Amino acid sequence: MPRAQAAAFALGGRVDLDIFRQVASGSRPVSLGREGRRRVAQSRARLLAAAARGPIYGVNTGFGDLASKRIPPKDLLKLQRNLVLSHACGVGEPLGEEEARGILFLRANELAKGHSGVRPELVLRLADLLNSGSVPVIPSRGSVGASGDLAPLAHLALLVLGEGDALHGGRRIPASALLSRLGLKPFVLDAKEGLSLLNGTQAMQSLGALALLSARRVFDAATLACAATLEACAGTPAPFDSRLHSLKPHPGQMKVARELRSLLAGSAIRRSHIKNDPRVQDPYSLRAAPQIHGPVWDAIVSARRTVEIEMNSATDNPLVVGSRVVSGGHFHGEALSLAFDSLATAFAVLGGVSERRIYLLTAGKAPGLKPFLASRPGLESGWMIPQVAAAALASENKGLAHPASADSIPTSAGQEDFVSMGMGAALKLKRAVWNTAQIVAIELLMAARGVESRAPLKPGRGVARGLARLRREIAPSPEDEILSPKMERSRDLVLRGEFSSP
Repeated sequence: MPRAQAAAFALGGRVDLDIFRQVASGSRPVSLGREGRRRVAQSRARLLAAAARGPIYGVNTGFGDLASKRIPPKDLLKLQRNLVLSHACGVGEPLGEEEARGILFLRANELAKGHSGVRPELVLRLADLLNSGSVPVIPSRGSVGASGDLAPLAHLALLVLGEGDALHGGRRIPASALLSRLGLKPFVLDAKEGLSLLNGTQAMQSLGALALLSARRVFDAATLACAATLEACAGTPAPFDSRLHSLKPHPGQMKVARELRSLLAGSAIRRSHIKNDPRVQDPYSLRAAPQIHGPVWDAIVSARRTVEIEMNSATDNPLVVGSRVVSGGHFHGEALSLAFDSLATAFAVLGGVSERRIYLLTAGKAPGLKPFLASRPGLESGWMIPQVAAAALASENKGLAHPASADSIPTSAGQEDFVSMGMGAALKLKRAVWNTAQIVAIELLMAARGVESRAPLKPGRGVARGLARLRREIAPSPEDEILSPKMERSRDLVLRGEFSSP
């Protein structure tokens, strides 16, 4: 039987990463209920009443440094259309379908909260597009993160107008053709509606949220990889003792130590080395794993909190606040930019320590492991060059750790004199997470080979389960072969969350 579709999410409601994932993946529809329509209509009435009393930015004035220019009533609709067309100047490869759908959802959800002054009909149009499976084609470059993600959101707005291109059923088609296919006419924007589609942080929110979802899966795989490498190197779990970690109780550190103890429980490999092992301590990349991985987890938790606050905020300008319309700076993405920069640095650390463990596996210094894990070292190179690939990715991550948020280039004739570069931070984070997923995937493959070389001794029960999952998809490599396909397959398993707990 086909799986039942999740109940429609009521736009204007509270969003978390799980709800976001469901809608962005296309597995959950959306709706605008009676209460949502009432909120939006009430906000619209208050905006129009305020505009009748005097100038309101973006309603009857120009934009940015042209805010002092008053616009006559006969040109207000033209003003909104001009805004969308002029701001749709993104460049570069398009965002993925999930990223674009996430932007569309987050923008619709914010407008449905009733602080932007748009008509209910606009929110309903966004809901119709979401539920049809259609997404706008949005170039990935062109936003400085204030006033929000103007260029990316302008490309979203083009779809509403029947301009630009869209994706439907995996095919790129003109937006006008898509609307015709759906039986919809191009939407005519009324006062402030163009501005309300453009002013917001939804592009960086969507990219960052999807990167966060991947980050959690990569983190879980990295913990398994660490435990498997410890087994391959016949290391000791003694440094993960709960009594030891109670003396330095950072939440992430405690979590990682606990998970490592669970993964390594029942290890016959360790028992075989207890009496005759001359080593006193393992290298830091093994012994201090809780102290290294743990802060990465704390960074994930912190970034998630920031993203979810932003997802449930009003990021438009101006905003309808009670009976007033107030200009402010909620479109500024500094909070997201700093969070994404911090997490990109954390993933440079996670990828870096994984690469160091890969090096341990290739060095031939752990008892019982041959150089480069080769069956016949010299005749075979074994896993020599996967370590080189991991080193290249770890090095790239160091560049990605440079903070985008530390930069600002003034725009709009100085009106926007300090910007967040939040979209750049989100794009960097996305790449850093992908790079780290590949590094960890290489470590998993190499650790599995090291553990298997110790047969018939078995690793800890948790490690055994994780490596069995790997081997269901990827066969061992008994001799030299082309390894890239297996490395990429392993990365796909990591990013799918195959090594994550339910």
